[in-house]
Amino acid sequence: MNSDDFQILLYYKYVHIDDPAALVAAQRQLCEQLGLRGRILIAHEGINGTVEGTRAATEAYAVELMRNERFSDIDIKRSPGTGAAFQKLFVRERDEIVGTHFPAAIDPTKKSAAYISAEELHDWIHGGKKIFIVDMRNDYEHVVGHFKNSILPSIKNARDLPDVLPELMHLKNETVVTVCTGGVRCEKMSALLLHHDFTDVYQLHGGIVTYMEKFPNEDFAGKLYVFDGRIMMGFNTNAPEHEVIANCALCGVKSDNYINCGDAPCHKQFICCNSCVALGQSTCPAGCVIVEKSHNH
Repeated sequence: MNSDDFQILLYYKYVHIDDPAALVAAQRQLCEQLGLRGRILIAHEGINGTVEGTRAATEAYAVELMRNERFSDIDIKRSPGTGAAFQKLFVRERDEIVGTHFPAAIDPTKKSAAYISAEELHDWIHGGKKIFIVDMRNDYEHVVGHFKNSILPSIKNARDLPDVLPELMHLKNETVVTVCTGGVRCEKMSALLLHHDFTDVYQLHGGIVTYMEKFPNEDFAGKLYVFDGRIMMGFNTNAPEHEVIANCALCGVKSDNYINCGDAPCHKQFICCNSCVALGQSTCPAGCVIVEKSHNH
């Protein structure tokens, strides 16, 4: 079996779940039956998952997931797999499906920003509409890829957004579009902006992955950081218009090659070009690019 036979599903939904533990057990059993690996987080507030398996198995999973009335309208994003994106299956109950630790009043099932489709955002960008795209991902994600001219707050974890709100308050009465990998963080983060009286907030429906799929190399420069064995994904990366926007932390050349530091006590990710890797330079410099990963989309 080659890598073309595999597929990755990315999905989430904020919806009240009375018994998360029961859904965890059912999801684990279903994934084991289908031979899927990946990560699924379930909480009273909803579900957030990424799973990989054969195309047949992942499509069977999607059908079964959507049989559940709560998830009948769930948006499932599909991308090519490798067969090795995940080492094991991880299905867990959590307090939240995104680790924001926001106050209970921030509830996306009750209030979050209006969706804007990839096509609508494309029209806004190219039509000259005055908008401010705010990247709600962690800083180590947007260093390898981001929307051109977007605002990149210094976030290291989803829970950091309240700390950087002062950086965004000048946009309170502007048209703001929040973006993240697949959308799950934007649901809560856009809700936080509305809670703080931002007046015109939208969230990119389907996240950056959907925009990149429909408009590769147009407005999003670089690659998209993902939380699986692929580390990054891109579309039409061999096209002349594709950009590499990050730099090797050791020699400074353009590179988007993330590796783990060879120093076992550290083991943090940093950008290291293939040439430096070939020379055996696999130890990160002081002040690594990344400090801690959180498994959100």
